[in-house]
Amino acid sequence: MAQVSMTVRMDAGIKAAFDSLCQQFGMSANAAMNIFANAVVKTRSIPFKITAYPDEDKVMKDFNEFRRAVAASDRPELTMEEINEEIRLAREEMAAKKKALV
Repeated sequence: MAQVSMTVRMDAGIKAAFDSLCQQFGMSANAAMNIFANAVVKTRSIPFKITAYPDEDKVMKDFNEFRRAVAASDRPELTMEEINEEIRLAREEMAAKKKALV
C-alpha cells in the first residue's frame, strides 16, 4: 500500500508530552497516529468517549441538588417566561463555551 504524509497542527506542549508517552510505550508518535487511524477506520468510530461535559454524573448531581434546594425553600415557582429565559441563557452559555473551544 502506498504511503502518504499527513501534517497535524497541535499545541507544542501537547506534542512534547505525546512524543514522551509514545517513547515510553516503545513506539513513535507516527506509529501511534497510525494505530489511531486504523482503529477509527476499522470500528468506524472514535475509539474513546467524547462528551460535552467531562463529568456527566457531577452535572446531574448538581442539578438534582439544586432541585432539592428549590423544593425545600419557600421560593415561588418559576413562570413559563422565567423558565424560557433560563433556557435561553443556558444555550447562550453553551454556545459561547463551544465557540471558545474552536
